[in-house]
Amino acid sequence: MTQPAPSAQHNGPDEGTLTGPSDTPPSKPGGGMPALGLRLDVRILSLLGVLAALIVVGGITEPDAFLDTGNLQLILTQASVIGVVTVGMTFVIISGGIDLSVGAMVALASVWATTLATQEYGFAGIAFTAVIVGLAAGLVNGVLIAYGGMVPFIATLAMLASARGLALQITDGKTQIVTVDSVLDLGLPDSYILGIPPLVIMFAVVTVVGWLILNRTTFGRRTVAVGGNAEAARLAGIDVRRQRLYLYLLSGLCCGIAAFMLIVLAGSGQNTNGNLYELDAIAAAIIGGTLLSGGRGTIVGSVLGVLIFTTITNIFALNNLQSDVQQIAKGAIIVAAVLVQRRTMRGRET
Repeated sequence: MTQPAPSAQHNGPDEGTLTGPSDTPPSKPGGGMPALGLRLDVRILSLLGVLAALIVVGGITEPDAFLDTGNLQLILTQASVIGVVTVGMTFVIISGGIDLSVGAMVALASVWATTLATQEYGFAGIAFTAVIVGLAAGLVNGVLIAYGGMVPFIATLAMLASARGLALQITDGKTQIVTVDSVLDLGLPDSYILGIPPLVIMFAVVTVVGWLILNRTTFGRRTVAVGGNAEAARLAGIDVRRQRLYLYLLSGLCCGIAAFMLIVLAGSGQNTNGNLYELDAIAAAIIGGTLLSGGRGTIVGSVLGVLIFTTITNIFALNNLQSDVQQIAKGAIIVAAVLVQRRTMRGRET
């Protein structure tokens, strides 16, 4: 199978994975560590440091509530839903695209999977419908962008409006309560495995699979190549349009899985589900080191970004801080992350 040209793969995939001599980043003078690998390690360590600092702050401000096992389980569970969406978003952004419709796709999949007709088929019917609806919406995005020539921003913005409207039409503005016990049981403590909620395990599985795909497969290398230089990737033999189609399908699949997880967590389907998920997913990916211009990103970094945002929200809630303060803090973090990215890119160019 033809490999992408060196110019298209120069940034390399996640966590410094090397796929050949052409991917090896230049070493520092004096035979030091490869510059890119060092930056990636420093970024991950920095994110871990920020997360550790937040845990310390939570433990100091609300020691009894924050460090309670139930609260820690809640943080991980809440991070799981948006985390799955962020994994798909990371792939799309690495390829040089964007998906503004992820929150609306989660809402559409969740309400379609919780209609009375769907619930008659039980656990399998709900799970299958959520995934299929997510894939179908991702397919529409992919076809419009890859083969219709539409700009990702416009295509996914149109999907955002359409999916929200369809979700509202299906529910008629009402909450659809889930009555399938086997689905609801997944959210109960009795279903926890060694104290770990099933939704967290699902998130962990999606994360590991996403990491393996990005770092250990040709699909991952092609994704990086397309984001780094689409024309060079095309000249190297990569079907860029098909690759983009697959990436939006992957994003839709992640939204379908997240919709099912949200159904388990909330016990219902609502047209307001997934509100602002697109912004949270993009922000988490940026915090994790994924470039909005494409060509570089890390699954591990994106997951840490999700955990950081979820922990901040939890700390603010425990300290009775208003939601507007939370949004201001998130905005400041995003700005800081982008400034760090720009400084890093300037350092690579010099």
